[in-house]
Amino acid sequence: MEKEKLPNSSAIIVLSIFGYLCCCCFGLGVIPAGIAFYMATKSEKIYAENPDMYDNISQIKTGKIVALVALILCILVIIRVIYVFATGDIEAAMEQSRELMEQWGIEE
Repeated sequence: MEKEKLPNSSAIIVLSIFGYLCCCCFGLGVIPAGIAFYMATKSEKIYAENPDMYDNISQIKTGKIVALVALILCILVIIRVIYVFATGDIEAAMEQSRELMEQWGIEE
């Protein structure tokens, strides 16, 4: 009997990487990373019901780990953004971002 692949394994990887890449955009990566984490958890439950039937659990676990890292980074970025707005330190944050842009050679 040939083993099947767990559902949504490619989507989990894509969403978790996309969430990781979007974590610097004011924490917007929390949405795709959260979806990927939920889908990975759901796929692990399907695998736990019948482990002999599926063969790509390692891909699901990798996607879940990347999604978890992306979620943690996004939450940290969201906390930082809230802190910057709450303390009124927006000018210092803008100056810091300008310096980073100059360092990378990006023109405004």
